[in-house]
Amino acid sequence: MTGIEKDPCAHCEEMMQPYLDHTLTEDERVEAEAHLDACDWCRRRYRFEESLRIYVRQAADEPMPDGLKRKLAALRIPLN
Repeated sequence: MTGIEKDPCAHCEEMMQPYLDHTLTEDERVEAEAHLDACDWCRRRYRFEESLRIYVRQAADEPMPDGLKRKLAALRIPLN
C-alpha cells in the first residue's frame, strides 16, 4: 500500500466508457459492477450515460431533412 488510496468513484468514472463499450477485462468488469451495485451516485451516472448512448443512437438513425443538410453544408469552412 502506498498510503494514497484512489477514490473508488474516480476509478469507476475512468472505467465507465470502457464498461459501456464492453471492453473491460473480466476482472475489471466484476470490479465495476461491484462498485455500481454499492454506489448510488455511480449507478445513476451509469444509467445517465447508458440513456445518452441510446438517445444518440436513435438520433443518428433519423434522416436529416434536405433543408437542414444544405444549411449545415453552407456553414462548412474550407480546410486550406
